[in-house]
Amino acid sequence: MARKPTRKPSAVIAERIRQCRAHMARHRIAAYLLSNRADHYYLAGFSGEDSALLVTRSQVWVISDGRFEEAIRKECPWAKVTLRKGMLPAEIGAVCRKLRLRSLAVQSDHLTLDDHAAIRKAVRPARLVNAPPLVNEMRLRKDKAELKVMDQAIRVAEEAFQAMRRSIRIGQTEIELAARLEYEMARRGSTSPAFPSIVAEGANGALPHAVPGKRKVRKGSAILFDWGATVGFYRSDLTRMVFVGTIPPKFRKIYGIVLEAQEKAIRAVRPGERMCDVDAVARNHIAGTGYGRQFGHGLGHGLGLDVHEAPSLSWRSDQKLEPGMVVTVEPGIYLPGTGGVRIEDDVLVTPTGCRVLSRLPKDIDSAVVG
Repeated sequence: MARKPTRKPSAVIAERIRQCRAHMARHRIAAYLLSNRADHYYLAGFSGEDSALLVTRSQVWVISDGRFEEAIRKECPWAKVTLRKGMLPAEIGAVCRKLRLRSLAVQSDHLTLDDHAAIRKAVRPARLVNAPPLVNEMRLRKDKAELKVMDQAIRVAEEAFQAMRRSIRIGQTEIELAARLEYEMARRGSTSPAFPSIVAEGANGALPHAVPGKRKVRKGSAILFDWGATVGFYRSDLTRMVFVGTIPPKFRKIYGIVLEAQEKAIRAVRPGERMCDVDAVARNHIAGTGYGRQFGHGLGHGLGLDVHEAPSLSWRSDQKLEPGMVVTVEPGIYLPGTGGVRIEDDVLVTPTGCRVLSRLPKDIDSAVVG
């Protein structure tokens, strides 16, 4: 069932669609099928799942189902809409035949092999081609509207963390602390955690992606918190340490190393700098103290509608920083059997350097509770 569009998109959405079509023209793409849900929201403001967005030179189609009819009416009433009764590939094929498309560019990195095969079969006689990452390139640089919402997501995460910190008691488990942190974010407007919150006490802190378990808070505990909020579909991502009562001498040493590495790396964030060179600033500092092998992940990543998105702030990338990019800066040192220290902030690249968007204190004395 197709529905005619009403009204016009907002100025922000209209400009994004214009830029998308300009990219399509440069790559000689007449029709572009987007399967990535985050891209649907970015280009059309549509939040529904199990759907597709089709951009042509003159139209934008939302291909969805009846569950999202009201959402489409509210979020993108200007788009052309078809609501499927059967499987999504079949409806995509019907729209392609209606538009008499000769070829269809798809986001192959967001399709399973089965989905790719099903769409290829459904759109015949149109030819299926793999599109370059057009919208990924657009999403690299955040506009003012995006930065405003991301700032709200950061504030929610920070306020929730401070509230959770005040509730920490001896005997609580990692799971309880994670639940309290996520509750405090929800109270302040987070629609969901940006990712499963990491709460790692003691030796669990040596696992960069530790899953909260039944380890309990004790006097002298070193606890690593990595968490973020979601506001308006945009994410925040922060990491801080908490020391209960006292700071173990080993942690005091590596905390100072990690903090200095992070501060040096943040000062290196500016337009034109290569990602690998910024990563090297932190990595070389940590290696110079003898802990190089204990820092095994990249320095950071892009942040926005996805908690991990382009660009990659790591030794693997020679891409250059540009104004409008938002990246995390999160060096760490991990000592198996002892624990780990990681400090993470969200950083905006500005025309002349950078601005740290997160504001939580990170001097070691501020990390002590109780």
